[in-house]
Amino acid sequence: MSSDCCSWDGVICDEMTGHVIELNLSCSQLVGNIDSNSSLFQLTYLQRLDLSGNNFSNSQITPNFGRLQSLGLSGDFPLFLDDVELRLAPHDFKLILQNLTQLRELDLRYVNIFSTIPLNFSSHLTNLRLGVQMEQRSLVDFSFSGVNFSGNLLPKSLGYLSSLQFLMLSSCNLSGPIPRSLWNLTNIQYLILENNNLEGSLPPFSSGLQNLFQLSLRNNSLNGELPSWIFSLPSLSALHLSFNRFSGQLKDFKYNTVTEIRLGHNQLQGPLPKSIQNLVNLAWLDIPSNHFTGNVDPESLGHLRLAACEVNELNFLRSAGQLEQLDLSYNKLASIDQIPFSRLYYIDLRSNILQGSLPIPPPYVQYFLISNNNLSGEIPSSVCNLTSLIVLDWARNSLKGAVPHCLGNMSDQLEVLDAQHNSLSGNLLTTFSFGSALKSFNLHDNKLEGKIPRSLANCSQLEVLDLGKNHLDDAFPMWLGTLANLQVLSLRSNKLQGPVRTSSSSTLFPQLRMVDLSSNAFTAELPTSLFRNLKAMRRTDQTMKAPGDTTQTYYQDSVTVVTKGLELKVVRILSLYTTMDFSNNKFEGHIPSMMGDLIALRVLNLSHNGLQGPIPPSLGKLSVVESLDLSSNKLSGEIPKQLASLTSLAVLNLSRNHLEGCIPKGNQFDTFENKSYEGNDWLRGFPVSGSCGNNRIPETNNKTFVPDEESDSTFLSELSWQAVLMGYGCGLFIGFSISYVNPNWLSRIAEHLAYRIIMRRQKKQQGQMHYRRRRRNNGI
Repeated sequence: MSSDCCSWDGVICDEMTGHVIELNLSCSQLVGNIDSNSSLFQLTYLQRLDLSGNNFSNSQITPNFGRLQSLGLSGDFPLFLDDVELRLAPHDFKLILQNLTQLRELDLRYVNIFSTIPLNFSSHLTNLRLGVQMEQRSLVDFSFSGVNFSGNLLPKSLGYLSSLQFLMLSSCNLSGPIPRSLWNLTNIQYLILENNNLEGSLPPFSSGLQNLFQLSLRNNSLNGELPSWIFSLPSLSALHLSFNRFSGQLKDFKYNTVTEIRLGHNQLQGPLPKSIQNLVNLAWLDIPSNHFTGNVDPESLGHLRLAACEVNELNFLRSAGQLEQLDLSYNKLASIDQIPFSRLYYIDLRSNILQGSLPIPPPYVQYFLISNNNLSGEIPSSVCNLTSLIVLDWARNSLKGAVPHCLGNMSDQLEVLDAQHNSLSGNLLTTFSFGSALKSFNLHDNKLEGKIPRSLANCSQLEVLDLGKNHLDDAFPMWLGTLANLQVLSLRSNKLQGPVRTSSSSTLFPQLRMVDLSSNAFTAELPTSLFRNLKAMRRTDQTMKAPGDTTQTYYQDSVTVVTKGLELKVVRILSLYTTMDFSNNKFEGHIPSMMGDLIALRVLNLSHNGLQGPIPPSLGKLSVVESLDLSSNKLSGEIPKQLASLTSLAVLNLSRNHLEGCIPKGNQFDTFENKSYEGNDWLRGFPVSGSCGNNRIPETNNKTFVPDEESDSTFLSELSWQAVLMGYGCGLFIGFSISYVNPNWLSRIAEHLAYRIIMRRQKKQQGQMHYRRRRRNNGI
């Protein structure tokens, strides 16, 4: 036998290091014990171990398996002992798992476990296999939310766990139909299968669920009519079925135990059942985006969401004095003299047809959203009494006058202020105090004048600042660079002038990844000191978070990027979208080669300036760039062949320069039209003229390496862009759509942050409520 163990059967070694990473000893007729001092545990780089099909009679599984920190418990492991399933006592099980910090797969089929599985033992766990044994009739709690199950289908055997009270498998990548056996569980109290890919309809009959307290199937692909038994469950308190494809009408609720009804975003229709009026404990009614008719008026109602339900008046809520959260967005409300309900902390009246002056909500409101209406007049001084505000959204109305000074005094609580697309005027004199909680400040498209408030430097948590499309007259606010969390800065279309200068500090603008200084009067050379500090643009890091990033959101942003005189509207702001627009200024000099180090850029626009010299070949390192506009400058020389290796490039505009020589060929350059090059009289080659010789990019060192995780397909799938491709070339996958005529770079970004903040707080409140319920049901 060779002395090189890597050549032995069942042994696989790492090709680079020579370490044993896989050991397969299955069906090897091994007998005896697995001793704690076995040389097996010296294989510290072992990733896979298969000892199945042997006979380790009376052997105890040793905690030393926990020393194999790279081990993936997969295949037929755990072990078989005399054809009897492995038994893991609490102490042994904990010792095995506590050191497996890199564990990605865990197979516990046919294992008797006598302790709670600590799901926090590995943050890398992506795959879990559990074989539910039929004799485990005493199992009460089966909760593995957030774990990616192998096989994806819900096992029918779960329905035979007759003592089961808690079944929680949310966000587990489950698919297929829900087994009928689950609907026969007689002791189940919580059945939570939300945030999966389950499909099919619910069965017409059910013989169990008499003790069901919460049924949550939201965020799946379930369809069909809701069966009558759902409305006859004697213990049901919470019904969560939103974001599915259910259709038909609602039946009457037989019992008044229901406290929460969430059916939003389905295809339900018809009149609301009269029994809703009798649900004396109903505190949460969430039925937006359906086709219901009729009104509701339960006195105990605390949370009401009737978005997109054709509501045109508020009289039906005259006795709902317990309301704390009210969402009547996307309806037909035309007027509202005052907002009643003194207990309200959340009011959403967006996208109605409200007219007149701005209504003032109750003094303790925390979230006030009334954008996309026809409100006019000045902002009342009584807004200064709303000292509990967290999110304030007046965007897209016709409000005029000055921005109230008192808003700065509210900034210790206020996180989002969105007043974009109004007619606010005068100097921006608001003073923000130290310790400000402000995260998003958006006054885009107003008529503001004067200087940018220096007190914004006190807003250490600021992530989004959009003062674009006003009449501000100032120099570049380099002092904003001290804001360590600032990610989005838009100052476009103002009267800003002078050079863009920053200090020599290397810590300025560390998180900035979207910057728009276009359509001002900035002069001198492009700011190399600024580019050197943009650390977030110098890395393609998927762990970067979007402003206010959480797992859920009501909102979708739209960002518009100017290319070739058109506005390309991107329908969502997401964590990896990085842009720079310095167009329509008076910048001079050369394009710094260090701009090629900003490898995270998706859009770069330097058009309509006075830039001279050659296009730096280093721009070929922008491996994920999708739009590059250098038009209307004084650039000269040849187009660098390195640009042809930019396989993501879909929009290229080099027109109206002094470029010459051969146009590169290959990849995206074979798709660009003549408009990309017009106004350069000395350019040759496709598409402006005939052949220009062999100018195809050589497949050598010039080719830019694009990591797999930064490929276009991954960028699309992971960030869920929702838009339509519009542009030149065939490589643009993020989804652009042409919109309007004027370039409005960051017109709705504050809305995104606002709703992320709202959802984060609501999720926390719901989690606390859920925790209290479980303690109450367990008698704690």
